[in-house]
Amino acid sequence: MTSALLQNEEAQYCFENINGSCYKTSWSSGIRITLYVVLGFLTILTLGGNLMVMISIAYFKQLHSPTVILLASLACADFCLGLTVLPFSSIRSVETCWYFGETFCRFHSSLKLSFCYSSIFHLCFISVDRYVAVTDPLIYPLKFTVPVSGMFIAVAWIFSLVYSFSVVFTGANDKGIHELVNALSCVGSCQLVFNKTWVVVSSLLYFIPFFTVIALYSKIFTVAKQQARMIEMMSNNTQPSGNYSDRVRKRERKATKTLGIAVIAFLVCWLPFFINVIIDTFLDFITPPLLFDIVVWFTYSNSAINPLIYSLFYPWFRKAMKVIVSCKMLQLDCSTMNLFTE
Repeated sequence: MTSALLQNEEAQYCFENINGSCYKTSWSSGIRITLYVVLGFLTILTLGGNLMVMISIAYFKQLHSPTVILLASLACADFCLGLTVLPFSSIRSVETCWYFGETFCRFHSSLKLSFCYSSIFHLCFISVDRYVAVTDPLIYPLKFTVPVSGMFIAVAWIFSLVYSFSVVFTGANDKGIHELVNALSCVGSCQLVFNKTWVVVSSLLYFIPFFTVIALYSKIFTVAKQQARMIEMMSNNTQPSGNYSDRVRKRERKATKTLGIAVIAFLVCWLPFFINVIIDTFLDFITPPLLFDIVVWFTYSNSAINPLIYSLFYPWFRKAMKVIVSCKMLQLDCSTMNLFTE
């Protein structure tokens, strides 16, 4: 059955004239075309969806709030992943070879790690923002301003870039395991190996925000549920002047719920990758390349999921998309239009 799926795997190498070249898995034409179509569609969906989010938030003045600006920066991380990482990863996955050199392999891997950590730090900061918005709505406008969001964004990007590039380009990731790296490596591969120390550190940078987000959203949903009951109990005695406040609270809770779905999607998509990396490191890298590639692409898919979540649960995003797609923003000054129906 294996020979029917693969064509002369044992006779093909990534670089025929180079000693130590990796073996190349030569898929049939049908499989190669299908893979390119699927991975290309995922890349285009990632680029298009996140570009739409960034344009919407940048153009419509009503969306210039601290939370939504954090969303724009998160979309920027996903867009950059689709622009700089996914095209090269697609070629590597289909051709089963890396043709772009060792230096660019490290650069490519550093970008991938940077965008991953930038995303989870953004989501962690968003969960803090939502926690204050729901639990202490009177203080929230004073504590979380646009400059504060800008500070959070700067921390997320600077730390992610500095950490990822410093670890990878200094060679700290494989220090002490050079013999194992040499035994596993071949010309035409691009899979960085991390020693136990840096796997633990990198995993903590994922799991600490992971549990922080889970704890904050658990508290958020408990408080939101209590507030919903209080509003329902007082609905018969609510004065007309209080209707606006109730609508704002309802919108905040709905935004929190939508962002919670986005957070859960991120955690679910990235959790298998970090679990696999930890297992691999402590069991001498036993994961088959094909399975590891599937896990990696499962993490990449998260960058295409967020815009879909926004389009499903955010009416303002659907309205903004209609304006942008219909090119009305080129004909009329729509930047000040009301996107909130409530």
